Order: sequence, then C-alpha cells, then structure tokens
Amino acid sequence: MNKELIVDVDTSYRQAEQKAKQYFASLYKIVKEKTYAPALTEDFRLWKEHHTQHGSWLSFLSPRRKSKAGHNYSYIQWLNRTGKLDDYLDRSISYIYMRDLGKALDSPDTEAKIQRVAADVKQRLLRSTKGKQDEQSEFFSLVELYRWAQKEDVETAVIWVLEKLRNVASHIPEGMNAEHAQRKLIKIIVGVVLHASEEISEETSTEERARRLDEAIRLGYSYGLTYPFIDDLLDAQVLTDQEKAEYSRVIRAALCTGTVPQVGEWTGENNALMLYIHAELTEAFEYIKQHQQDAQSQFFELAYTFFHSQERDRAKNLSDAAYTNEELYIPVILKSAASRLIARSVIRAPLDQGFEDRTFFYGIYNQLADDFADMFDDMKDGAVTSYTYYLTYRDQRPDLINPYELYWTVIYYLIHEVYHSDAKSREVILSRAINGLKRYKARIGTEQYNRTMDIFASGNSVLNRIIQRLVQKADDVDFFDKLLRDQFINNLKNERKLKEEFKKTIQATREQINSTLQIAKSDELLATKEILIDAANYSLAGDAKRLRPIITWFMGVQEYGFKPESIVPLLRSLEYMHTASLIFDDLPSQDNASIRRGRSTLHQIHNSATAELTGLYLIQKAIQDQTSLDQFDPKAVLKLIHYSSRTTEELCMGQLMDLNAKGKALTLEQLNMICFYKTGIAFEAALLMPAILANVDDQEISLLKTFAYHAGIAFQIQDDLLDLEGDAHLLGKSVGQDALNNTSNFVTVLGQEGAKKEMWKHYCLAMEALKEMPRRTTFLQHILNYLVNRDR
Repeated sequence: MNKELIVDVDTSYRQAEQKAKQYFASLYKIVKEKTYAPALTEDFRLWKEHHTQHGSWLSFLSPRRKSKAGHNYSYIQWLNRTGKLDDYLDRSISYIYMRDLGKALDSPDTEAKIQRVAADVKQRLLRSTKGKQDEQSEFFSLVELYRWAQKEDVETAVIWVLEKLRNVASHIPEGMNAEHAQRKLIKIIVGVVLHASEEISEETSTEERARRLDEAIRLGYSYGLTYPFIDDLLDAQVLTDQEKAEYSRVIRAALCTGTVPQVGEWTGENNALMLYIHAELTEAFEYIKQHQQDAQSQFFELAYTFFHSQERDRAKNLSDAAYTNEELYIPVILKSAASRLIARSVIRAPLDQGFEDRTFFYGIYNQLADDFADMFDDMKDGAVTSYTYYLTYRDQRPDLINPYELYWTVIYYLIHEVYHSDAKSREVILSRAINGLKRYKARIGTEQYNRTMDIFASGNSVLNRIIQRLVQKADDVDFFDKLLRDQFINNLKNERKLKEEFKKTIQATREQINSTLQIAKSDELLATKEILIDAANYSLAGDAKRLRPIITWFMGVQEYGFKPESIVPLLRSLEYMHTASLIFDDLPSQDNASIRRGRSTLHQIHNSATAELTGLYLIQKAIQDQTSLDQFDPKAVLKLIHYSSRTTEELCMGQLMDLNAKGKALTLEQLNMICFYKTGIAFEAALLMPAILANVDDQEISLLKTFAYHAGIAFQIQDDLLDLEGDAHLLGKSVGQDALNNTSNFVTVLGQEGAKKEMWKHYCLAMEALKEMPRRTTFLQHILNYLVNRDR
C-alpha cells in the first residue's frame, strides 16, 4: 500500500501541475494580448450602474456609515434603515457559495439556497442588533454556537472542538500571529461543515444528519490544524532551518506513506512545542485516514500537492534573479486550488467536475489578492511572492509578468470563461475586487496607495483610471465575511488583552484579600483561643482561589462604585464562611479529605473536635466583620446580615443533603438541588451581598440569582470533571474523592460526556441571564468563562 501511495501522490502532482501549466498558459496569452482590458471595461460599465448611486432615497436622510470595530451594530442598523441590507447579505452569501463551496451562481438551486441563508442571517442580525448602540458586538457567540449544536444534536463534537481550540491557542508560540492562526483554523472548520451541510438532503434522517455534521466538525479541525502547525509554523521564524528541514521530512513521509513517522529527537527550546504538535497532528492524521475509506488516496494526493507546492514556494530566495514566470505562478495556482479542494475531499463528497474546475481556476484569484495586500510585509520578511519578486526585479526583467495585471486577467477569465459572463458572478467578483482595493487604500493611506498604483497599474491606463474612480466613488461593495473577520481578529486581540488585565487584577485583588485574612492575636490571649486562632489562620493561609471575595470586590468596586476599603470586612466575612464550610466538608464524618489547598486538612494537623470548633469560630468572625460595615446604610447592612445568616443555614442544609446522598443513585433534579444549596448559594451570596449594599432593584437581584444558580452548577460540574480527570498538583487536593466516598456527582449520574453537555447548558443559561442585566457584565462573563475552563 505504501509504495502505491508514493506513486499516486507523485503522479497526481504531475497531473495537477500539467493542468496548472495549461491554465497559466491561457492567462499568459491574455495578459500579453491585453484582451482582458476591453472586456473588463464593459463589465465595469455594467457593474457601476448599481454602485455609483445611492440605492434608496432613505440614504439621503441618513449619513453614510462605515463598518468599524466596535460599531458593527450601528452599521447593520444603517444598512437596514437605508434598504441596503438585503443586497449586502445577498452579495456576501453569494460570495461564500462561490469561493468556499465552488458553486455556479446561475444555478436556480444555488440561488434558492442563497436566498434562504441570507434571510436567516438577516433575521439573526436584526435580532442581535435590536436596541444596541455602537458597542462592541458579537453576532455569533459561544451561546449561539452551542444552541446550534443542541438543535443539531452535535453538542459532543462542539464541546470537543472548543477544548481543542483552547488547547491550540495556548500552544501557538511567540513569533506567530496568534489571531490569524486561530482565525484560519476556525475558517477551515466552518468551510468543511458547510460542505457537509451541502451534501445533506432534506430526505436525510435526523440521526444521519447529526452523524455527518459531527464528523465534519472533527474532520474540519483535523485538516484545519495544518494551517497553524504546518503552514504558518514553517513560514514563521520559530524553528531553526535544521528543525524546519526535519519537520518537513516528517510531513512529506506521512503524506507519501499514510503513516506518521516518529518525531525523533528534538532539542532546545522547541522540544515541548514539537512534541505537542506531533501528537496533535498524528491524532488528526489518523482520524482523517480512518474516515477516508475508498477515497483515501484522493485526500492524500491533494494534501501532497498542497504541501509540495508550498515547499517549492518556501525554497525560493529573493536574491535569486532567475526564476521564470512559471516557477513563480504554477505553485501559487496549485496550492491555492488544492487547499480548497481538500475541504470537500476530506468529507468524502462525491466527484463533481464542475466544482473541481471552478475551484481550481478560482484559487489564484484569492491568493493574488492576499499577496497584494501583504506585499510590503512580505518584502520586510524577505518572502518571495509574485509581488515582492516583481518589485525587486521589474527593471532588470522585462519578461516578468506584472502580478497586478495578472490579477485582473484572472478576474476576466473567471467572469467570462468559468462563470460564462453570468451577471450575478460579475457583480460579486467585481464588488470583491473594488472592496479589496478600498480596504487596502484605507489601511496604508492614500500616498502609499498611489505610489503602489504607479508601479503596478501603469500597464493599462484607461482601465486603471476606471478602477481608481470606482475605488474612490463606488458604494455598496462591503461584505459580511470581512466584517466578521475584522470583528473576530479585533475580539481575539481585545480578549487576550482583557484576559491579561483580568488575570493581573485577580492576582492583585487576591493578594489584597490575603493580606487582610489572618486573625491577629492579642498579648493577653487565652491559650485555648490561641489554638483556635492558629487553627483558623492555618486554614486561611492555604493556596486558595479566593473566588467568592474576588467576585464581591469586582461587583462592589467596579460595578457599584464602592471604595475598596469600605468592603474589606465583607470580603473577609465571605472567605471566613467559605473556609469554615471547607473545614466541615473535610471532616472524617463527612468527606474525610486529607488535602485541602495544597496542604494537609485541618483535622489531620489538630483533631476533629478542634476543626469543628474552628469552623464555628470562623462563622462568628464573619458575622462580626459584617456588623462593621459602617460606611453603608444601616438598614442595608441589617438586610445583608439577615441574608447572610439564611445563606449559612442553606449551606448547612446542602451539606446534609450531600451526606445523606452518599451511596445513593441520584436523579439530575436531586443533584441540581444539592449543588445549589452546597455550592451555588455561595456564588449567589458573593453577587447579592454587594448588590444589597448598593440597594439595587428587585429585577437586578432576580437576574443575579439566575446567573448565580446556573454559574454555580457549571462550576460544580467542572469540579466533578476535575475530580475525575484533573491534576492533583494543580488542584491542591486529592482527585477521585467522590468515587472513594461513593458520592454521586454529575459525572457518575450523567457520564463524562453528559456532564460536559450539562455544564455547557448551564453556561448558556447563565450567559443569557447576563444579556438581560441593566449594567456592564464583562467581569461576570470572564468569571463564567474561567469557571468552565479552569484546571484547578
């Protein structure tokens, strides 16, 4: 089998190369004869009728709005008000069907699908923008993704891929663009799922549909993983030249033989990274191979064509002045076509010659547009692209094709040879081209843009004048995928920045809380009380998360505007009460735990009686601290103390429920009740106590309770999962305690997979409660994300 695969990939590459040469020869002839220019001039004459005038009289009453990061809601609202939203979405969805799915837009079936998708997206957009004003937005959130997964019965696959994506993000090394790497990976997953959806008919059963979508998500990830960890990694300056050569050898061997070689010896700072990548790619490779069946060779042949053409491009050196036009462009045609053909072959879709041809001819269009946008960055990096090479040698090499001129030639070829002069195809392709130039001009500035055009656009002055006028004056050329792309990258950057700030603030707040917790001893202290204080301080001094007082600090200081020093007694009281509950929880009569917060439990250091009394002592200290909240309305403080005492009562009830449940098979409803009274009520207290002091209205109290209920259950489920699969060193406590104590938890009741589904269900319900909150909820979103993603 291995020998046959070697022959197949080599033969298939030569066949693809021959097809690329024929395509390039056709393009070369058109460039030289400049027959593209008059045809495109006529195309633009027809096109501009819809793009150089306002589409609705309403637009005169409303100022022109541009899509900007943080202004996406208002932009969509403006499009809707001026009657432009339907055309915007039709153009955008049509482009996705053309580029990603390889469809012909003149097909009635394709047109009907585009109309259905556009109507659905419009409904979602208008629902998400209702009542929003110029704020940072997310049109498609994790909640929406998981709700879709529930509807399609693919929750397991979505949870799996979210865990995989989070792991990948944590392993992208310095020297690679993390945001773009993640974006490309997600884009591939979406593309593969779209292809799978296209192959599912209305007659397909619900079970079969779910199976195919589940498989597509996993296959999309498995293929998409090659972008950050092969394509981007080999382009970056992370690995040494020797490491790149060895890594390329491993990849080539895997594609040729169908078996991933052992990673071998990696030394230096990249050892851990390469071991992770090798393991992850091996798993992905094996998954794809298992799901190819009879179509196995097609995937490997395309993957080899993609990889080998990339390698030929990477091997080029900008100092070599002798590359021919074919050497510059044939690999570009091959890699740009193969990357999109793989997305369909990986799901074992039946052969579609129309798709194959359209996708093969289309690929270079996108690649030339991307290389144009990146040419000056590529020049700085010394990368060889058709643009950087032309910039370097255009005066010495009159035989070199101008890549910008070839770009417009490809556009002509697509419109007239591939899409047969179809009006809708012309509309979409020319709109995308003008949009690309507009975005490029806005990014680099008019002066540099004009200099760039002086270099590249001088070959046909008449056509260029038309193009530049349209770049300046044309309207309605925006695309939704560009808005999503910009938003996604902006959100990833902001999220990374906010996470870093959040982490620093959490750490600083934890340190402040820790500095206030130790109970002082007076000189005239009785020996027995000194024992209690020492025991209390021992329990308080462990490596604790301090999650509850941190939540209270953020809510009090950042949301309600309290002075930090004014709520210190409340922060102490929360940690005293929580620590007391842990002391009781660890007792031999209850969970009989030996480790807590990375140290021996209190009853092991002293004895059970001392531990019990210490817990009671801490509860009384908590009440004392609450009575010292003298900077707040006394009625509010009294209300808080009353709420606090009731909460303590309910925590005791929850712990008793938990004890009585040992050895019993619980229902999910019983488990939820125990979880709320044992864990969720403490989260509720951390949120409600500062809200009580702030005298917020009943509606906000109700929303906070709803959020706390679902966040508390999500937290407990993650705790149960960590008890099964966590790291005792990171957790600071023993794992497997629930199994040892014969205690029912979410994992034992629902299974590992079911517990994860339940956790994400409550995550969504908590997030949906936050949407109704009358104030900012960024902190609570971060807290919720931490609760479900934590490893301790």
